[in-house]
Amino acid sequence: MDCGFRKSVAIWVVVVIAAAAGTAEGKAAFACDGRNVETRNMGFCKASLGIEERVKDLIGRLTAEEKIRLLVNNAVAVPRLGIRGYEWWSEALHGVSNVGPGTKFGGPFPGATSFPQVITTVASFNHTLWHEIGRVVSDEARAMYNGGMAGLTYWSPNVNIFRDPRWGRGQETPGEDPILAGKYAANYVRGLQGNAGGKRLKVAACCKHYTAYDLDNWNGVDRYHFNAKVSKQDLEDTYNVPFKACVVEGKVASVMCSYNQVNGKPTCADRDLLKNTIRGAWGLDGYIVSDCDSVGVLYDSQHFTRTPEEAAASTIKAGLDLDCGPFLAVHTATAVGKGLLKEADLNNALANLLSVQMRLGMFDGEPTAQTYGNLGPKDVCTPAHKQLALEAARQGIVLLKNRAASLPLSPTRHRTVAVIGPNSDATVTMIGNYAGVACEYTSPLQGISKYVKTIHQKGCTDVGCGGDQLITAAEEAARGADAAVLVVGLDQSIEAEFRDRNGLLLPGHQQELVSRVARACRGPTVVVLMSGGPIDVSFAKNDAKISAILWVGYPGQAGGAAIADVLFGATNPGGKLPMTWYPQSYLAKVPMTNMGLRPDPSTGYPGRTYRFYKGPVVFPFGFGLSYSKFSHSIAEAPTRISIPLSNFSPNSTSSFDAIKVLHIDCAAISDLGLQIDVKNTGTADGSHTILVFASASNEIWSPEKHLIGFEKVHLMAGSLQRVRIGIRVCDHLSRVDRFGTRRIPTGKHKLHIGDLNHLISLHADLKNIKF
Repeated sequence: MDCGFRKSVAIWVVVVIAAAAGTAEGKAAFACDGRNVETRNMGFCKASLGIEERVKDLIGRLTAEEKIRLLVNNAVAVPRLGIRGYEWWSEALHGVSNVGPGTKFGGPFPGATSFPQVITTVASFNHTLWHEIGRVVSDEARAMYNGGMAGLTYWSPNVNIFRDPRWGRGQETPGEDPILAGKYAANYVRGLQGNAGGKRLKVAACCKHYTAYDLDNWNGVDRYHFNAKVSKQDLEDTYNVPFKACVVEGKVASVMCSYNQVNGKPTCADRDLLKNTIRGAWGLDGYIVSDCDSVGVLYDSQHFTRTPEEAAASTIKAGLDLDCGPFLAVHTATAVGKGLLKEADLNNALANLLSVQMRLGMFDGEPTAQTYGNLGPKDVCTPAHKQLALEAARQGIVLLKNRAASLPLSPTRHRTVAVIGPNSDATVTMIGNYAGVACEYTSPLQGISKYVKTIHQKGCTDVGCGGDQLITAAEEAARGADAAVLVVGLDQSIEAEFRDRNGLLLPGHQQELVSRVARACRGPTVVVLMSGGPIDVSFAKNDAKISAILWVGYPGQAGGAAIADVLFGATNPGGKLPMTWYPQSYLAKVPMTNMGLRPDPSTGYPGRTYRFYKGPVVFPFGFGLSYSKFSHSIAEAPTRISIPLSNFSPNSTSSFDAIKVLHIDCAAISDLGLQIDVKNTGTADGSHTILVFASASNEIWSPEKHLIGFEKVHLMAGSLQRVRIGIRVCDHLSRVDRFGTRRIPTGKHKLHIGDLNHLISLHADLKNIKF
């Protein structure tokens, strides 16, 4: 479950019986079928009317009891209006998943394309790839919906910041940087939701888990009881950034509130976070849903209210529209009866839910007559979709070490390769969590076997690697081969939902396995790391016997083929790390419960992420090698920008050293129009990511440097290409002060592009300001 794996089965049965028919009955499950004489002339069934008018008509026909039973994920049927039950909960984190009860595999839909886990895909730094994956996933989702096997509301993506390297769910996220996470979120959401025109939706995405949620179960603290103490500064400049991008740029149809409290208040009952921020300041056009059972959690575990009716009322009044779980179905009627809620509160929540269903076409009758009605089994697991999964895996692989250009391997010189390690023949492990049934798998062993003869020894029975009885056999395999590839790392038994890690080292005897095989092998030894989170592999980084290191994340159904393509040079690796790889010693200074990002010299707290932590690392954020070399030069960039002020009161800003963004006419400032000439100076074709960081001379509250833009480009050997990177001054050069107010520091801002630096001077335009 997303949702937590908390099952209140006895209560759940009360509301689930009628809803279960939603997907099982196939075509009969679609509302407003024209054959239903009683309903086809009702206002809510008339597609020619506006959505608001249709929703108002439908709500006016519902009884109070029916309204309440529609406020939970397994919404019950309303037979008298021709409406069947609907299951809101489906997942599509990196492919259509059967984790939620809204999606089933079988019959003409035995599986769906399983793309790399999000952390791997994000390592591509390729926003067009993220959008394309979203488009393909929604094609397959619509096809399954048309076949009666899925819903249209998908509680994906997870856009939480990967704050702590131990977090078991870091694998699901777009990494540690808020700008990167926001770009991923907006692009994947737009890919999922489609371009049907107007307010129509292909599927409805959901950005989760809002907000400051990144601890599951660590050292006796679990997410159901955790109170995340977060400063206004960190909330504004980090934790909320990707959620804002989801709503403002991605136009996402839903946001999910999290289990944890933020500064003493459950997120699902926080009016400021939900109604005032998501729906008010950001303008959400859609619904807000709870993480599963989190309304029950805030009453049962967090004891936020005295009675269950108060819990139900507090969440709905705060802006919650849908409960994943039975709590609202059980307690809302009593809350209304006690005067804690008005029926108008229910109507507001229902309007948000039904509007999304209307935008999806769920009240337009038989879907095969609609925009995406032609999608079916032929559109799932297509050759093109499987090729995209392979390409995504290739682009996400990060080359961390390549001593003396040991890679790529040569099929003529390295005719026999020992393939060793607990993940060497992995299949299901490659797709990570929140996955469905993959179309097919290519394991690392299978991928390498397509290039050369292989000798296979696991070396460990599993990633826990509890004994060394198999290591001797692995050494023997390495002695008899021209090269050795060790596929080691983690799996869901080590890092997963509700399973945070205790350390950053390879589990069990894996390090011993790697070192002994490296000593035994007469040729190159390559370590392939399969994991969602970072691993302290300092030993391998510093061992001259280990020729190369690749991080592949969880590379999806085609992971083995992608790994082999990189190992043998058919693909030139171009991925970059989306998170900092810390040494094991870092953890002693940083409890997971400390949400602060900035260092605190008074306590020795070193801070988090590349933006604030300046201590030693194993590999830094943005690191990644290539088989080629690339150089940069600045073709065009401004040197001075005037900041036009609007709605400005000199009494509200103490100085012009840093000006509130609220007082700036941001629309009047064009983006920086930064243009970079990138040249492939090597001998191999390859892809390269230009990362643009910024720092300001007036660094009062902000990180030393932070990512403000990036672009992926593919270059033939020896070729040059000019790349434009759009950078918005208000969004990307602003900083957040300790009160949570976003400001732009005036004076010098330095752009960092590789080994290049460029200065831009920002000045307030005071011509029209009266003092």
